[in-house]
Formats: sequence, structure tokens, C-alpha cells
Amino acid sequence: MKKAKLLVYAGITLFALFYLFAEAITINPLYFEGAFFWCVLITVYLGAWALFRFGEFIPESLQGGVKTFAFQTTSKFPRWTKILLVAPWVFILVMSLFSSVLFSWKAYRDQLGDPQVQTFSSDMQMMDLSQIPIVDQDLAYKLADKKLGERPSLGSQVVLGEPVIQQVNGRLVWVVPLHHSGLFKWITNMEGTPGYVVVSATNVNDVEYVDNFKIKYHPNSYLLHDLTRHIRLSGGLLQGVTDYSFELDEQGQPYWIATTYRNTRGFALPEATGVYAINASTGAMTQYTIDNLPDWIDRVQPEAFIRAQITNKGEYVHGFLNFSDKDKYRPSEGQTIIYNNGRCYLFTGITSVGKDESAIGFMMVDMVTKQPYLYQMNGATEKSAEASAEGKVQHLGYDATFPKILNVNGQPTYFMTLKDREGLIKQYAFVSVSNYSLVGVGETIQEALRDFETVLQNSGMGGSLDNATGELKTASGEVIRISSEFNGNETVYKMILTGWEDHIFIAVSSLSDELALTQPGDPVTVSYYESSSPIVSASQFDNTLFTQK
Repeated sequence: MKKAKLLVYAGITLFALFYLFAEAITINPLYFEGAFFWCVLITVYLGAWALFRFGEFIPESLQGGVKTFAFQTTSKFPRWTKILLVAPWVFILVMSLFSSVLFSWKAYRDQLGDPQVQTFSSDMQMMDLSQIPIVDQDLAYKLADKKLGERPSLGSQVVLGEPVIQQVNGRLVWVVPLHHSGLFKWITNMEGTPGYVVVSATNVNDVEYVDNFKIKYHPNSYLLHDLTRHIRLSGGLLQGVTDYSFELDEQGQPYWIATTYRNTRGFALPEATGVYAINASTGAMTQYTIDNLPDWIDRVQPEAFIRAQITNKGEYVHGFLNFSDKDKYRPSEGQTIIYNNGRCYLFTGITSVGKDESAIGFMMVDMVTKQPYLYQMNGATEKSAEASAEGKVQHLGYDATFPKILNVNGQPTYFMTLKDREGLIKQYAFVSVSNYSLVGVGETIQEALRDFETVLQNSGMGGSLDNATGELKTASGEVIRISSEFNGNETVYKMILTGWEDHIFIAVSSLSDELALTQPGDPVTVSYYESSSPIVSASQFDNTLFTQK
């Protein structure tokens, strides 16, 4: 009987170790997967011990040559045994209830923090037209696959991983790792796959295959080369780990960046705490907090975390019993990664619950510090802008990519590429955020911008956009003439100032409430971005008559 007990305990232990190795989960009971593992293990161990301690298996009969047994208790299970069996499951139940929004809706609402309200024209970096990202993730994959096809010997050995956008030495690029195409390819190439592909995000002709770095560790690889398993066995058994991204340092050395996180409310509300940086070639692993992060690591915050926190902030703005949906908002469908002044951000529109086509603002969240910024301006959502751009070329059947928001001459503007059925770029489109019926398209970015400029001028909303990287200027003077007209969306004001008679300043009514009260002779100050055209769009307007004492 003693030998049977040892075999049972050994079997349970070996199975538990095999499960930990195969699934590579955290064993920290403060995470659900760790808590569930310990609950099952304790239940099985304690149950086996109780069966052996308080019962026995008695031979019953021979049926078809097989001896059967019946279990018979030799004494009652003590109360403390039952308590120990139930206690782990009570812990999971209590933690799950504690995690529920019913008991902690304020924590759900406040996790993101209060955003800083910013002015788009002054905060968002002006975009150099030559640096506009035109390659999206799908096209980056196609271009990398084409580059890989130039080396036929590689096609049967490796497959492309997920492209990751990042800034490397000042260049915005997609980096695409190479993975083993199967178990047998891994066995015959255990030193690693031969490198990665770098695709420029701004130039479809700039694609480079880098083969001087071996990539030995991969997500979903085999045995000790699996990335999650490697992290667990290298000191990460008690950590919450998620969101692997493939990033390069300044020397081109590939790393896997894995976010570490902790739950702030029971098993819920995960909060990023830092990263593991794993050398993809050697497996050397370094843990960083958010405060001591190297400059070459672009992001810590998982997109899923940020989007969930924005959603929770809008959903529980007045608690979880807000059945009238008062003041509720949510992120628009989709988000994009942008770089502004060298930092990585998640950017998404904010729309009222139930209104899908109109954005009430835009949220930008720093992907390292999680600092949120809010731009309070009405406009079209990204999907509405996509549909508008596709409608402009509906006779060609092109599909628009998910838009990126740019600062074009001080005005928030959606930019997207228009692709054919093969996924190749055929045209480019600019769409006004404030009025998504205003669309400019062209076969080059410059042509699209000129077309957009013409559309804006015809609508009375803007001047020249040729010099979209011009400096912010300020013009002050008394109003000589001012007139207004309605462009079908809002009122547009045109004015001439003393000392600036060679300029016509155009300002939309949403820019300032003072526009409607301004008259000839009033002293005003207008901010605008330098342009080669005498017709310029105001980015800020101030009637100083109303601020004088």
C-alpha cells in the first residue's frame, strides 16, 4: 500500500511539472491561471491523501477476469480536511468577486487616469510629407514576403512573423522576424532562423533583409526555445507576462520585448510594470521598470490594456448603473500607433455611445508612461473617413487603409492609402477631420495634397497646404474687413488685418466663440502656419478687445 501511495503522489507531481513546462503559466496565485493551478493541485493532493488516510480499496469480485475494487471509508472525513479542500476554491471565488465591476467600478473608471487636454495644432508635430507612413502592416508583410522570395532556399525553411512598427535610429520601419516553418525545420536549424526583414514605413521600395543575426528564441517555438517557457525558466515564474513585440536596438540586434504586469483589483485591471528584454539570439534576459527603460524600447503598454482602460473610463463615467447612458463614450472602431516628437503613442477617436460616425474628441496615450492626452474637437471617426475616401474612388474599387491623423498646416487631417485588390498602393487620400465630405486624392502624396487644398479652398476652409512643414507664425493687427459664409458644415470667417494686407486669414467658427463678435477695427491676434500662399488658415484666434481691462 505504501508503494501505491508513492506512485500516486509521484504521478501527480510529474503531471503537474509537465503541465507547468508545457503551458508555461505563472505560479503566482495572485493571477487567475496561477490560482487555478494551485487549487487543482491542492485538491488532488489532499484528496489522494484523504482517500488513503480515511478509506481503503477492498477487492470485490472478478468480472471477465478483471478484479474490481470498491472504496470504503474507514472513518469520517475530519472537518479540517473538508475545510482545506474547499478553502482554495473559496479564495478564487472571493478574488473573482473582488475583481468584479460591481464592487470596484471606480477602479475600472479611474485606471487610465485623467487625460491632459491639449491643443492639436500646437501639440501635434507637423508632418514632413516625405516621412508620412504609407506602408501598413498588411503591405509590410507582403513586401517582406516578396523580399524573402528572392532567396528561394529560405522559403521552405522559415515563415514570416508579425510585422512590428518602430523607430530605429530615427527611421520609422516595420521589422518582420523569421520563424521556423515547422518542427523538423527547427530540429535541423536549432541555432536559429537567419535574421529578419526591415521594411520602411515611408518608402515601399526600401526593403532590407538582414541575415547577420540569428533568431533562436520565438513565441510558440519548441521546448526550451519557446519564448514564454524561456522567460518562466529564467526567473519569471511569478510574473504576469504578456504582449511580445519584436524590436531592434541601435545596432540592429533583435530583442523580444515582453510586458510584465500586475493585477490591481483581484484578478482584474492589469497594469503594466515594465518589460523583459530578451536577446533573440542568445536568450540573455534583462528586466526593466518603466523608470529605467532604455531609449530604444518604444513601448511598454499593450494596446489591449490601453483600449480596455479607455473603454472602462467612458463606460463607468457615472457608475455601472447609468442605464440612460448619460455622458458615456467609447473608443472608435480601431486604433493606430503613431510617433510624435520621437515618442510612441496609441491614437484613437472617442465617440458617444450609440453614435458611430461622429467623434467627440481624440485620445492619444503614451505607450511607455501611459500618460493620456485628450484633444477635444468634433469630427468624423476613422471608419467614416475611410468610407468617405473610398466613396471618392468608388468607380475604381479601391480600399482605404486605416487612417492616420496628421497635423497638416495646423489642421487635424486624416491620411490614408488607397489599395487595389492585390493590396498594392494606387492612390493617396486626405480627409478633413472636421468635415469628412472634404476629400483630396491623387496618385502621389503631393497630388493628393494639392487636390485636398483645392477642395478646402472651394469650401472656404483653408489656404495653401504646399508648405505643410512651415513654422507657426503670429499676426497681430486691427480688422480691416471681415465676412462670413456657411460651407454646409459650419460658418467660415475671412478677414484682412492692418499690416497684413497681403494675407487673407480664414478661420472656422469652432476655432473661437469670439469670431462671431468680431467687427472691423477690433484688435486681434491670429496664429497660422507659414505658407507660400497669401490665403492661410488660422490655427488660433484671439480678439484682444475682450481681454483688455
